[in-house]
Amino acid sequence: MSRGICPRVNSCGSFWILSAVIFAANVIDTDAYSCHEVRTAFQLRQVGPLHRVPETPGTDVDLLVCKHPGPSCCTRKMEESYQLAVKRETLHNIQSYSYELEHLISGHSDAFQDMFQYLLSFSQGHLSSLLEGTYSSLSRHALPHVNQLFSSLSLYLRGANVSMEVSVHQFFNNLFPLVYTRLINPGIDGSMMMGSEMGDCLRMIRQDVNPFGPHPAIMAQELAGALGAGKQLGLALEEGLEVMNATENVSMSKECVKGLVKMVYCSHCRGLTLIKPCVGYCLNVMRGCLASVSELDQPWRRYTSLLEQLTHAMAGHHSLELALLGVREHVNEALLYAQLHGPLITATVDKVCGLSTGEPTSMQPTSPEVTTSTMTSSSLPPSAAPSSQPLPEQWLGQLAHLRSPFPLKPSKNNKPSLRTLSREFLMYLQRYKSFFAALPEMLCEGENVVDDSMCWSGDEVVESYTGRVVGNGLHAQRQNPAVKVRSPNPTLAEVKERLERFNQETQERFPKLGQMEAWDELGSGETEESSTTDCDDEDGCQASGDGQDQTSHTEASSEGKPIGRQPGGDSPHENPSKPPPVKVIGGSASASWARPWSLALLFAALCLQWTLF
Repeated sequence: MSRGICPRVNSCGSFWILSAVIFAANVIDTDAYSCHEVRTAFQLRQVGPLHRVPETPGTDVDLLVCKHPGPSCCTRKMEESYQLAVKRETLHNIQSYSYELEHLISGHSDAFQDMFQYLLSFSQGHLSSLLEGTYSSLSRHALPHVNQLFSSLSLYLRGANVSMEVSVHQFFNNLFPLVYTRLINPGIDGSMMMGSEMGDCLRMIRQDVNPFGPHPAIMAQELAGALGAGKQLGLALEEGLEVMNATENVSMSKECVKGLVKMVYCSHCRGLTLIKPCVGYCLNVMRGCLASVSELDQPWRRYTSLLEQLTHAMAGHHSLELALLGVREHVNEALLYAQLHGPLITATVDKVCGLSTGEPTSMQPTSPEVTTSTMTSSSLPPSAAPSSQPLPEQWLGQLAHLRSPFPLKPSKNNKPSLRTLSREFLMYLQRYKSFFAALPEMLCEGENVVDDSMCWSGDEVVESYTGRVVGNGLHAQRQNPAVKVRSPNPTLAEVKERLERFNQETQERFPKLGQMEAWDELGSGETEESSTTDCDDEDGCQASGDGQDQTSHTEASSEGKPIGRQPGGDSPHENPSKPPPVKVIGGSASASWARPWSLALLFAALCLQWTLF
């Protein structure tokens, strides 16, 4: 097949190209001209049945789109085939450009959900190990409630209509009867109480008695904050996929299809099967056809900005990992709080539920029993004892020596997987902020068009396109010389409205998203980690006079105001003249001065241990 016009030639060859075009135009006027090249292109591009293409050009053809004076190799049936073909080809080109973006969204949506489920499983195992190792007396009956809690967290992160606050409080409601009968008053027959009215009474009054102090509320607040951003990110990615699906299968107006046929195939009717459209002409056609798609540009830019902010909120400071890993610490501190306030809790329960237990076992004059070496003096909240009396001196001597520097150092090469995944996602997302505005330009680049020399203007072959090139959007198409846009696409108008509504709801739900610092402003976070934990015993990080210093710290805490509401309310035991020693099982997972980086380092160490074994 001979080439009539070759793309991208230098200006010196323009004369010969123009001569060839004139020669082809002269040849088509003769009866001896053949439509062989048109038939070949029609067959190669799978436009339609080959019998629709005439062997020789006709002189009295009544065409609707590709009208021009003189003989033509096109027929009405061919125009119909061209319309179907150009719609198919244009949609294919749109899908080829949007495929990577759709794959980015869907792939990271699955990857984030997999990471969420892994972190949930890890955190659940972390809490179960605490109960089995430190609180073995209640672990067997508590583990089903642990499973229920993390099942609710999993559903929440998957977008289910689950209340984080209700799930956390339900967990502690179910935990209270076990704690009451197996830790505070181990002499009570817990098996008889669990399914009785007394067990129901304990669950009902748990929030009023407040046996776990402020820890359930703090735990619910932290989970709702970090997991809320993760849940909203998952919903946002699903919304993005809906937008992409709608634009990939966009319907094209009759005016758009006519414009595409005129741009791509009308030159074939004159035997010019190799000539390509001018860039400016192509932009006018594509911007006219995709005018409603381009209207998605502004809400899409806002949407991608929200994706960035949600990702920062979820993973910028290891927020989601720390919130999930902190579940163990909150439960441990809640159980410790309940044991320390056993007498007050027992008196209130006996008063409200009518449970007569006599003198609780926890009120026997025994010294505190610590079964884990991780308990620290700072883990005792100011409300851990009645506010009118400090802790007994014999307690302070046993607790003071337990504070020690955190033994782990941060690994600068071992960054949390969620943060790495989030950085990768944001890096790719940057390319697609202006996707819908740039789509017409992407369709009018490469080998599909000619930006210099001879090109097709829709009516004839020209040296350059002299028509006005309009911008994006519906408003700009009023001046479009290539495609008439009469009204917006109703499907895409609905997609735009839904995306704007989603953006608004997200902003209302997370009003502080725009106030968060971006990662490029925070750096890698290694400085903060190093300043907190980059020391060991050899560096002299452990303060001199540990026992004395920490004893003073504990005394100051015990004399401060209580954290939260004291359990028992108006219990007659609320202000005893002499606080009895309380047997304490378990302890805080880490000192308050080690959070949050100690949790992140502990998470990394445990992940490494899982990998090795």
